[in-house]
Amino acid sequence: MARYTDAVCRLCRREKIKLYLKGAKCDSLKCPVERKPYPPGEHGRDRTRQGSEYLTQLREKQKARRIYGLMEKRFQNLYEVANRTPGITGENLLQMLEMRLDNVVFRTGWGSSRSQARQWVRHGHVRVNGRRVTIPSYRVVVGDAVTLADKARAFIVVRHNMDTLERRVPAWLEMIEGGYEVKILNKPLREHVDAPVREHLIVELYSK
Repeated sequence: MARYTDAVCRLCRREKIKLYLKGAKCDSLKCPVERKPYPPGEHGRDRTRQGSEYLTQLREKQKARRIYGLMEKRFQNLYEVANRTPGITGENLLQMLEMRLDNVVFRTGWGSSRSQARQWVRHGHVRVNGRRVTIPSYRVVVGDAVTLADKARAFIVVRHNMDTLERRVPAWLEMIEGGYEVKILNKPLREHVDAPVREHLIVELYSK
């Protein structure tokens, strides 16, 4: 399975916006975007001129891909599914990204970042309808109940995340059982997605 293993802070600097890939560090003064608000590399400071329409669309696609932690092939496959689904393609894409299991775990506040939430899933600490699921890309459906395993509830890092993260659970999720279980009430609408993504540019890029 392909995955990104380089410094994730370089991704935020490349997009010149905080993608919140490092959890609490992104809100601190240690965030590289605060100290170096320009793209990485030898010629990073020179990449300030206005780009083409294609470049704008490409950067928007890369931003969305990096926020949700997907490699290019998987992201493109997800777009093709969204394009075949009835409705607005861009909103379908964001909906599918939001309903990934790792993103649901992130939204609940159990993980400080999507990469940490993905780790909880891979290590078998998350249950869907009482069944252990270790696939971060697993797509939940309306009516599913996602719970944190008993062992993981005692983890110091999980308790710390739940106590300190000021993250509101979106309206399409309902927290129950003291915060260790979340139920999927309905599919997320566009106004429920706070990711800084202009999905219509992604559609324009893949429609070329």
